[in-house]
Amino acid sequence: MRLPFFNLFITSPFDELQEHAEKAKECVWAFQQAIECFAAERCKAFEEYLTEVVRLESQADSIKRRIRGHLPVNSRLPVSKFQLFLYLKEQDKVLDSVEDTLDWISYRIMPGIPKELQKDFFLLVDSVIEPIEDLSRMVAEAKKYFETYSDRQRVIVKDIIRNLRKREHEADRLEADLKKKIFAMEDDPISTFHLIRLAENIGSIADHAENAGDMMRAMIARKKSSIFNFRFRE
Repeated sequence: MRLPFFNLFITSPFDELQEHAEKAKECVWAFQQAIECFAAERCKAFEEYLTEVVRLESQADSIKRRIRGHLPVNSRLPVSKFQLFLYLKEQDKVLDSVEDTLDWISYRIMPGIPKELQKDFFLLVDSVIEPIEDLSRMVAEAKKYFETYSDRQRVIVKDIIRNLRKREHEADRLEADLKKKIFAMEDDPISTFHLIRLAENIGSIADHAENAGDMMRAMIARKKSSIFNFRFRE
């Protein structure tokens, strides 16, 4: 009987990938609250939310280094180290983009977001939150696939990846519409530049979540191909 590769190890690298994804998920609340705080102009808790995001991003970096430094040497992993590290890089960029967005806000904490743009900004934030939350579920379901190579499990993972892509396209649309509205306001150049870059930074979060999904899809596709070739040779 052929055993799944993960049975060769005490722990799976996907356990730590999920731990890393959970840090991104934990950032969601602080990130959302920080944006709402910035929009309110007089909110005094922004720095607290930024500090929380920085703390979680630092913890995620520690997990990332642990993954890179402690993968089994000369062992047969269910995916190549190269693919695994590409995936980790994109998942880590989700956290980096969240922190970069709040850092950008901190450079010019006033005057906040104009009231006529607040709903659009909040919709854009909502569109990137779901992809962040889906990363952890995607990694958990992918781990099950690499343990069983079940076609049903593969479909579950691919459905999550399709949702990531759908949400990224929605975020792109909202970002484009928002930037048109910002330019149409004809505000002072500094405010316009700050708001445009803020919209782009928020949108980049969904971009990296989609990229992570694409990396996961590539890992699954490669494994499915290798399983098919193995069975064909049998």
